[in-house]
Amino acid sequence: MGLKYQNILVAIDGSKEADWAFQKGIEIAKRNQASLLLVHVIDTRSFALIEAYDTVIGDRAEKLAKDMLENYHKQAVDAGLTNVQYEIEFGSPKIRIPRDLAKKHKVDLILCGATGMNVVERFFIGSVSEHIVRYAPCDVLIVRTEKDIEEK
Repeated sequence: MGLKYQNILVAIDGSKEADWAFQKGIEIAKRNQASLLLVHVIDTRSFALIEAYDTVIGDRAEKLAKDMLENYHKQAVDAGLTNVQYEIEFGSPKIRIPRDLAKKHKVDLILCGATGMNVVERFFIGSVSEHIVRYAPCDVLIVRTEKDIEEK
């Protein structure tokens, strides 16, 4: 692998840190003339119990994810990128992103936002970004700040 990234994946979850990762992903993709893949994984574990009472929650989550990713896709194209795709998956983000999606799309860089979980939550479930770093087959950039994002 050289010093140039060709296939960049940005994990999008609706958080401000994911937005910062997206903005940095655009700039990295421009510098490397790389493709940009925007991914949102709907964590089915988070609404498994609710679905017993509300059977359309999965459909609503998918619609919200699609609207969010279409907005990010438009921003990336407006910023000058020509090879931008998005994908919505179901399952555990900490498994699907590094183990399945990164390999499926031959990703050589993953960008994701740092999590906002507290110490107790990390102890019991672990953070998504931590799992991505541990299991990804490629470089990973964890974005904690909006520093160096150029305002337009």
